[in-house]
Order: sequence, then structure tokens, then C-alpha cells
Amino acid sequence: MQLPLEITYRGVEKTDEIDSFVRDKASRLDKFCDHISRCDVIIEHPNHAQHSGSPYHVRIDVTVPPGHELIVNEKPVKHEMHEPLTKVVNEAFKSMERQLKDLVDRQHQKVKTHAGDDVAVASASAADSDTGS
Repeated sequence: MQLPLEITYRGVEKTDEIDSFVRDKASRLDKFCDHISRCDVIIEHPNHAQHSGSPYHVRIDVTVPPGHELIVNEKPVKHEMHEPLTKVVNEAFKSMERQLKDLVDRQHQKVKTHAGDDVAVASASAADSDTGS
């Protein structure tokens, strides 16, 4: 499926290298969910006078039918001075991949069950057989 992708740059010069990097990362989202109806990526450099943290913000909005909107907003971290834009984009897409995987698991009801849940079911079954039901 061709992912419907829109990339917006705010205060960041658009380059073929960054554009290609974002498109490559976005195309991987199809591996986690094959029915994405929209993917918007916003890359911005909001404060040019910033002295700590990454100067870039990356926001990814993904819409998945029937009406799910997933949002990742990757912001600067205080202790990581001047991270490259590619690292911030990569982290944002990793977060989106996790969100998509969780959504698909919930949609297919493949959410992990806890060990305690299995024990409770087994105990209830044992109790039923002891009473002769």
C-alpha cells in the first residue's frame, strides 16, 4: 500500500536527504499496520536561540480506521545537546511503530495476558470439577 504521507517543515530547510529519510521511515509503518489512511510529519526548529537539548521537534500524526488518531510528539531532551535531526526523526518513528503495534494488537485482541489471569482461569476450572458441575 502506498502510505499517504505529508511532510511539513517549519523553520527547517527542506533537503532531499531529510525528505528521503522521513519517507523511508514512514514506509516502514506499513509493516505494523497496513490500513493507515493518513500520515502527517511536522519537523520544526522552534527556538533558534536554544542552548540545551535538541533544537528540533518532530510530530507524527497517523490516522487508522475506524477513527483512531495516533500522535507522537518528539521534543528536545535537556541533557542531549544538539542531537542530529535524523536521530530525533528516528526516535519519533520508533514511538509511532510501538503505538501502531499496540493498536493492531488491540484490534485483533492479541493483547498479552498476564500469568495471574491464566492461574485464575485454571483455579476456577478446578473448582468446578471438584463440585461435580
